[in-house]
Amino acid sequence: MKDLTVPLRPLRIAAHAELVSLLALLANLATVHLAPVSSLLGPLHGCAYLFVVLLAWRLPRAGTAVKALSLIPGVGGLLALRAAAGTPAGRPAAG
Repeated sequence: MKDLTVPLRPLRIAAHAELVSLLALLANLATVHLAPVSSLLGPLHGCAYLFVVLLAWRLPRAGTAVKALSLIPGVGGLLALRAAAGTPAGRPAAG
């Protein structure tokens, strides 16, 4: 029998990359604001954001909520991941 589950690992990786790159961009902006750091992390954050949106929209079980949550910059990937996994927001995810 074929396994029809969709792995959420690519979405998880992209969501974490989006959040970490945003935090690094904001830390750079709040401290020394080095142009090379911004020029490296800006496109990385943009690509991670696009990957999150595309991966969330391609999920077969993605409802309107998952798709809408993925559009929120920064934390939308993690929120969409939680919604796609079916974990209620009030409880911590198991595992």
